Amino acid sequence: MNANSIHVRRTSTVLKPDQSRVLLRPFNPGDSQRVGGIIARILSLPEEMVGPLLDEISAEFSQRHQQIHKRFLERFEQVREMLFTDAEVSDQRRLLIGAYFLAEYSLESAALFNPSIVPHTDQTGLPPGALRFILSLRATGEGHISSITFRTGIIHPDHRIEVLDPAGFLTEPRQIPNPEYEKGLFARKLFELGLIGEFTRRVMNRLDNSFSLQELRGSIDAEVDKERQAEGILHEDQNTAQGIWMVARANYEVQFQPEQQLSERIIFPATPSQRNGIEDARFVRFQNDDGSHIYYATFTAFDGKVVMPELVETADFLRFRFITLNGPAAQNKGMAIFPRKINGLYAMLSRQDNESIYLMFSDNVHFWNEREILLKPSFPWELVQLGNCGSPIETDAGWLVLSHGVGPLRRYCIGAFLLDRDDPSKVTGRLRAPLLQPDQNEREGYVPNVVYTCGALLHKGELVIPYGLADHATGFATVPVDDVLAAMHSEDG
Repeated sequence: MNANSIHVRRTSTVLKPDQSRVLLRPFNPGDSQRVGGIIARILSLPEEMVGPLLDEISAEFSQRHQQIHKRFLERFEQVREMLFTDAEVSDQRRLLIGAYFLAEYSLESAALFNPSIVPHTDQTGLPPGALRFILSLRATGEGHISSITFRTGIIHPDHRIEVLDPAGFLTEPRQIPNPEYEKGLFARKLFELGLIGEFTRRVMNRLDNSFSLQELRGSIDAEVDKERQAEGILHEDQNTAQGIWMVARANYEVQFQPEQQLSERIIFPATPSQRNGIEDARFVRFQNDDGSHIYYATFTAFDGKVVMPELVETADFLRFRFITLNGPAAQNKGMAIFPRKINGLYAMLSRQDNESIYLMFSDNVHFWNEREILLKPSFPWELVQLGNCGSPIETDAGWLVLSHGVGPLRRYCIGAFLLDRDDPSKVTGRLRAPLLQPDQNEREGYVPNVVYTCGALLHKGELVIPYGLADHATGFATVPVDDVLAAMHSEDG
């Protein structure tokens, strides 16, 4: 069998961007002077106008957002310092002020694509042979800002794929105010980033073996004040202080509430490194040494100029921990973690040179120091660029990896290759032709001629591949995994 004879079945399920899925986000119309001027105009409204105006706004938007008055009040507290008055402000006017500084953001107005799929945390109540799954998707809205959204669904015993309709409301998580940091791990991150020296040593010496963000802020401020009172703070120490704080802010935790459905939960950019988007999350269900599981996702953080690989981990899709990836090999896009350790080490695929696939090993999932090249572009459909399409999938034959290749006219296709199960540095098989390429119904979209996935799933011998269509929508394809393996050619053959 060759790759051209593999029968890949495209399903009828297509997820398209829905502009009605909106999130309330802070609205910042300008600097503090402008904000203060707007608040002053709201304060000048006659009291008899405030109630009816608030009622009108609430009636229009309360069906689109949960606990909307709570959101208005939270936003008021964020802009309260811009009030140039000590006069008492009524509850209704506070709510009205908050409303003026919020705006709806259409999360997926431009695109809903680049999915990854993993087994759901809850497999109860299903018939034999069925599997409940979690689908993560890249949602792109105004300003080309990308975030992570979720869907749930079921792979039925007959391989039929059902994706449940999403909930009507969207919610961002609550940021954990005082996450705990491990001193040894945090110090190692600072060292990897070159934030070393006497100033860093003094800051860290003030802290216990575990510390909170507030305690770190206090330690940094204490050392800055100490230098200022002496001979003035050195420019390099000021830069170091800012660097330490940015590293801490990039390592944070968020919490959703259990009553919020998974499709309500939105992970929106929250740090300077993510300012312009969280892109292409590759989720994997990782098996720990004790047999328990945790979900990791590598993703690309984009601040408008620089791309940075970052990591998020969760055990339940309620609490998410965001972690920086450090080390000289933690760079560029397309990192994907193997679903278990290999010979006692974490393993990950990567693409540091923009065109080839690399393999990395580490004793700590946060740090990646060395890499070795695994595959280079070889076939006509991938001569521009080669990369992974999600985490490797373990089979009896070895590690099955879906890849993407870029060819003429910047056409993206999905291919596959096979790695030795015990030594994944050995490529034991490779498809010479694409497994999936854009057909006539998939070519048009935000970026034409692209099919792309961030992770597939193997269930009961069937490979389930959710994939982005022209960087606009998401479709599904299935194929017997034995057919894919049978079409593999050895690298020597």
